[in-house]
Amino acid sequence: MHADSCPVEFDPAGPDPVALAARIKAWAHELGFARAAIAGTDLRHAEQGLSDWLAAGFHGEMDYMARHGLKRARPAELVPGTRSVITVFMPYQPPGAAGAEANLADGERAYISRYALGRDYHKVLRNRLQKLAERLAASIGPFGHRVFVDSAPVLEVALAVAGGQGWRGKHTLLINRDYGSYFFLGELFTDLALPLDDPLPDEHCGRCTRCLDACPTQAIVAPYQVDARRCISYLTIELQGSIPVEFRPMLGNRVYGCDDCQLVCPWNRFAVTSEEADFHVRHGLDDVTLVELFAWSAADFSERMAGSAIYRIGYERWLRNLAVGLGNAPTTPAVLAALQSRVQDESGLVREHVAWALARHAGQA
Repeated sequence: MHADSCPVEFDPAGPDPVALAARIKAWAHELGFARAAIAGTDLRHAEQGLSDWLAAGFHGEMDYMARHGLKRARPAELVPGTRSVITVFMPYQPPGAAGAEANLADGERAYISRYALGRDYHKVLRNRLQKLAERLAASIGPFGHRVFVDSAPVLEVALAVAGGQGWRGKHTLLINRDYGSYFFLGELFTDLALPLDDPLPDEHCGRCTRCLDACPTQAIVAPYQVDARRCISYLTIELQGSIPVEFRPMLGNRVYGCDDCQLVCPWNRFAVTSEEADFHVRHGLDDVTLVELFAWSAADFSERMAGSAIYRIGYERWLRNLAVGLGNAPTTPAVLAALQSRVQDESGLVREHVAWALARHAGQA
C-alpha cells in the first residue's frame, strides 16, 4: 500500500465515518465518477466460481488470470492491510457516435467496441482515483491505499456488487439499473475502516437470455459463465497468434472487441453518454471502412492510436483483425485490392490471415 501508515482506526473525536463516507462519494462525483460505493474485503462467495473458471481453461492465454490464484478474491491478501474498498464507475459511451447497429450491419465498415473509440480509460480513471485519494488524505491525514483500474488481479465486478453498485449480468458484466453496463470500473483499496454499503437484494436479469442468444460465437456458455477462448473481445485483443479459423467468419466486421451482448441488453436503454471529453470519438473510428484502416502504415497506427486502448495490441495484430474483417466483407474491387496489397506483408501472421480472406472471397474457405 502507498503511504507509510498503520491501518487507520477512526478517533471518536475525529471525523465521523458515516459523514466521511458521504464526503468520499461526493468527491468522487465531482471527479467525474457516476457513482462511488464502499465494499468490504470478504469475497469468499466468489472463490469457487473463480477456481472452476480457471480449471476449465476458460481464461485461454490470459495466464495472468491464474498467476495470483485466489488472491484475486482476497483483497486483504493481495494488498495487505486492506480493510475497505472504494469502488467507482464512469460511463464511456461517446456522444454523437455513429450507431453501433448500423455499423455492424455494414460489412464494409469496421466495428470497434464503443469503449475504445476515445482515449485509453486506464490513465483517465487511475488519475481521478489518485486525486480522490489525495483529497481523502488532505481531510484525514496519510492512509494506506492503492489504486486499481483493470490493471491487477482484482475481482472488479465482485467488489462492485458487494458495494451495491449493481448486479452481475448473465454476460458477467456489471449492470446498474440507472446506467446499464456501458461504464468503466475502478477501485481504491484502503486501510480505512469505512462503513460498508449493502449489496442489492438480488439480481434483475430474471429469465432474460438475450445476451446469451446474441453472442456471435456462443462464448457465454451458461448464464454468468464466459469461455474467453470463444469471445470476440479475447480473440481480437488478448490472443497473441492466429485467430482460430472456425471463429473467423463469426467475427464479421468486429476488428477490436465486441458489444453484442450489451447492445441487446434491455437495461442499456438507461445507459447515458459520457461527459468525459477523453472518451469522445477520435480519428473517426466510429464510422470508418475496413479498407481505409487496412491502408494505414505502421507510422499511421502509432500516431493515431497513441493514447488509445487499441495501441497495446500493436500494428501486426491490428492488421490481422482487419484482414479477417475484409475476408468477411462484401466482395468488391476495393476490398480485394486492399487484401492483395498485403499478400507479401513482412508479417507471417498478417500474410496468413490475408490468404484466408482472399480464399474466402474466392469461395475456397
